[in-house]
Amino acid sequence: MSVRLFKTILLIGAAASLGACSAVDRVKDIDGGPKLAPISNPTPQLPSLPMPAQPSEPRGASSLWQPGARSFFHDPRASRVGDIITVNVSVADAAKLNNTTSRARTNSEAANMANFFGLEKMLPSTMDPTNLVNMGSSNSNVGAGSIDRSESVSLTLAALVTQVLPNGNLVIGGHQQMKVNSELRDLTVTGIVRTEDITSANTVDLSQIAEARIAYGGAGTMSDVQTPRYGSQLFDILMPW
Repeated sequence: MSVRLFKTILLIGAAASLGACSAVDRVKDIDGGPKLAPISNPTPQLPSLPMPAQPSEPRGASSLWQPGARSFFHDPRASRVGDIITVNVSVADAAKLNNTTSRARTNSEAANMANFFGLEKMLPSTMDPTNLVNMGSSNSNVGAGSIDRSESVSLTLAALVTQVLPNGNLVIGGHQQMKVNSELRDLTVTGIVRTEDITSANTVDLSQIAEARIAYGGAGTMSDVQTPRYGSQLFDILMPW
């Protein structure tokens, strides 16, 4: 058995096992569709969540100043690990491109040896010294491409501050799930925010988030129908034509 055939068999086996696992999950979701992430007592999970550092000295009973505060008045904007910030995702992109390429080239070459110090007489009688070489070539290439795309997304999500960078920028991350009938929508937002870009209402827009990663997908009956079967995907990958 060749190494290539062995790798192919392993790939088919892995795809089959993945397909079997996915089939089992879909069978479990027949009654009511995909399940939401469970909601449980958050107390045991608190250490895994980003938590702000506690002040080293407690605030005195008669003191209005809180240790570690940046200003005398309370700032409702997110600034520490564990704070919540509202992210406004609004995308309205449109792109339209048209490209046309045309190229043509013609070559011609001719050579003769009617007189060459008398050596032309040594050529075979079947060869005409006045017409030894006559070559030509021609090629043409025409290409055209077009892109017409339009995307529109508008949503709002609450995210947590997961890290404060040395320069004061905030790393945020948020996850939200919503289930409508048998369709589950899953939204994830991550990125880096400047504290100066956070509004007084503790919100930030997508255009002000650096290294933004937005994932908006789902699972359920409609998504399953729109997804090609694993056999079809594997066939499209392996077939060379």
